[in-house]
Amino acid sequence: MHHPEPSPAFSTDCAPAPLVTPLTRRFGLRLPVVQGPMAGGATTPALVAAVSNAGALGFLAGAALAPEKIASEVAAIRALTDKPFGANLFVLERAEPDDATVRRALAAIDPLAARFDLAPGQPLAAYAPDFRAQLDRLVELRVPVVSFTFGLLAKEDVARLKAAGSYVIGTATHVAEGLAWRDAGADAIVAQGAEAGGHRGTFIGEAAHALVGTVALVPQLVDATGLPVLAAGGVMDGRGIVAALALGAQGVQMGTAFLGSAESAIPADWKARLRAASDTATSVTRAITGRHARGIRNPLMARLDAQAGAAAPYPVQNALTQPLRQSAARANDGDWLSLWSGQGAPLGRAREEGLGAARIVAALERESRAALEALAAFARPQA
Repeated sequence: MHHPEPSPAFSTDCAPAPLVTPLTRRFGLRLPVVQGPMAGGATTPALVAAVSNAGALGFLAGAALAPEKIASEVAAIRALTDKPFGANLFVLERAEPDDATVRRALAAIDPLAARFDLAPGQPLAAYAPDFRAQLDRLVELRVPVVSFTFGLLAKEDVARLKAAGSYVIGTATHVAEGLAWRDAGADAIVAQGAEAGGHRGTFIGEAAHALVGTVALVPQLVDATGLPVLAAGGVMDGRGIVAALALGAQGVQMGTAFLGSAESAIPADWKARLRAASDTATSVTRAITGRHARGIRNPLMARLDAQAGAAAPYPVQNALTQPLRQSAARANDGDWLSLWSGQGAPLGRAREEGLGAARIVAALERESRAALEALAAFARPQA
């Protein structure tokens, strides 16, 4: 198939142009789409490889994985694709909560866990994998693209990753965070709008004050940082991709769009609730994991929100609620899962249920080109 020469996303004569940006050129992508790294079980090597093989950029969620598991997952991805892909980590300090914090959290969690016949929870030796060990392993693995959420890497760590050949992306929910990542040496920024599903990446200021919408956030980060920006939050189809490019983004990061894919490993009930969701179905809560995150409201969210003051900070609360959520996943019971989802989930109903990731990427390309055609038609002189 002949591929046209790279050109801007919007050409001067208003004819549809290739969806080419500096980011797509750098990584040889057909489409300026990054599959969001979704910690919590959704992201499998099969999903990452399918997205990359289809011409977008697949992304491994490595935050919850031990360094050895990150290595085995990367090896599995490399066995399935020779295309670029990425891996994401959460920037975390070691959690050492006092006993009172843990006991207070468990007093709210244990009665819910009892419905699955789980024993009362106990303090843990560790509440998350060791971030420094994860980071060291990523440097060794020389993953083409690496991204970070929840905090800021030191300049020295960014330099180590770049020396290993990795392209480094930081997550920002407002301008100050984007500038911090720029100053740390990041190559690009994910602009995480308020519409995005899953955990908020805010690391400067209050998370509740950083719910800036994608349309407002992207151009401000583009102007302030001068770095390539990926728009994340509310983008579910080709219209959203084209809109993000018009705002100055070089691509989009899409999680919810791939959450219901055939390769996604989330329970069937979660996938069903995604398709049934309305535009007002999600809320932002910190009571499930100890960090603000957007998901579909259910009894788990309601019951823990009612005792939000008992929630321990992330990752402690996340680890303490994990046995309950894992039991719910095994039982395919969406009432007691953390149903992370963005506000754009209802737009997914426009596509056939259970599509493979490659077919989703192909649909996104068709939709994007149709959106460009529509814009061109608007701009043509009327007879």
